Amino acid sequence: MTAAALPQVRAAPGRPPVPAIRAIKGFGYFLFALFIFFICFTFLRPSPYDFIAVPAMALWLALGIRLHRSSLPFVALLLLYNLGLFIALIPYPDEPRPVEWTYQSIYLMVTAIFFAMFFSCETERRIEFALKAYLASALFAAAAGVASYFDLFAGILFKMDGRAAGVFEDPNVLGSFLVPGAVYVAHGLLVGTRRPALGLPALSLLLAGIFFSFSRGSWGATVVATVLTTALVYRTTGSWRLRRRILRIGALVLVMTVSGLASLLSVESIAERFEDRARVTKDYDEGVTGRFGNQIRSIPMLIEEPNGFGPLRFRLTFGLEPHNSYIGGFANGGWLGGFAFLGLVGVTTFVGFRLCLAPSPFQRQAHIVWPSLLIFFLQAVQIDVDHWRHVYLLLGMLWGLEAARVSWRKDVSAFSRSSLSAGARGQGHAPPMP
Repeated sequence: MTAAALPQVRAAPGRPPVPAIRAIKGFGYFLFALFIFFICFTFLRPSPYDFIAVPAMALWLALGIRLHRSSLPFVALLLLYNLGLFIALIPYPDEPRPVEWTYQSIYLMVTAIFFAMFFSCETERRIEFALKAYLASALFAAAAGVASYFDLFAGILFKMDGRAAGVFEDPNVLGSFLVPGAVYVAHGLLVGTRRPALGLPALSLLLAGIFFSFSRGSWGATVVATVLTTALVYRTTGSWRLRRRILRIGALVLVMTVSGLASLLSVESIAERFEDRARVTKDYDEGVTGRFGNQIRSIPMLIEEPNGFGPLRFRLTFGLEPHNSYIGGFANGGWLGGFAFLGLVGVTTFVGFRLCLAPSPFQRQAHIVWPSLLIFFLQAVQIDVDHWRHVYLLLGMLWGLEAARVSWRKDVSAFSRSSLSAGARGQGHAPPMP
């Protein structure tokens, strides 16, 4: 049974909202759109994102959003992770950077819990609204990234070692940030909710931003996320017409991507940069004191340190950040933080695939959100993602979808029991057969 054929349980109509409440909600959505859009503004300190976050969250909490019971495992694991960070920080209260970093982690946890609460109600509408705001932010960031690569607006936009960064300070973060936007546009093209005349130029701009970031992780994440989204949509649809469309659109996008890549690589300077970045490992990755060597050397030390090294103190021992969020979980938060982070990834992975494969009204949006989040879990092996704002947004989205799915299943079960009971009563009052 496809999601479209599933029973829809609707709440009984209530009183129409008071005009003042409707106006306040409208303002709340406006604040929320800004909240999402400003995620990409990491080059400002403090960011507009932080200025909007507090009033947006406070307003929606006042409007009555609540935490669903199905989100409790998510909240508990986040709390345990941050408790591990706080305990590991206790010996170093006078070190400003670890203290600031820990408070930032707690702040990001609060935003993730808020997102899970926000998306657990009116889920389909709110997820779609948030994805559109995210796409607007991604298109802006991609345009800024391409502009920075070609040295437009120099002094305003960032460029690092010949790689586009735009409004981000790190090209790797720019490239990764654009991937969910690309997945959203690609999904719309596949299922027919987005016109090619608009979708293909938007997708081209996002892919250009990802390419010019010259981030190996982002390149791989784009391929994995789009292939997984395509496979999930193809696997879960029962429509052969839609499957044929998926094959046609997929082939078109592939041809356009290969053609565009060939055109870009015909430029000598771009080809040289691509060849340099396309290597599986770089000099700073290899050797005993390279990135991967540091990670391996740290494991025996972390086994002997229940509280880890303390937040942001891995660099004091190895001269570099761990560039691995799983090792970073143990280094920053000790055994408690590390195992909580592993638990969060494991439980979220189970929930994500269940949302994508089990029929429900929320399956379509899960096909966008989960592949976008999964690639960050995979990237966490080679980069630190634990302070990326968009990761916490996607976590909140996924757990909001799960809360909505659980509520929907309860409503369907109650409706089915009611129908069976009514049928049994009807049979009981039926006249006897002659």
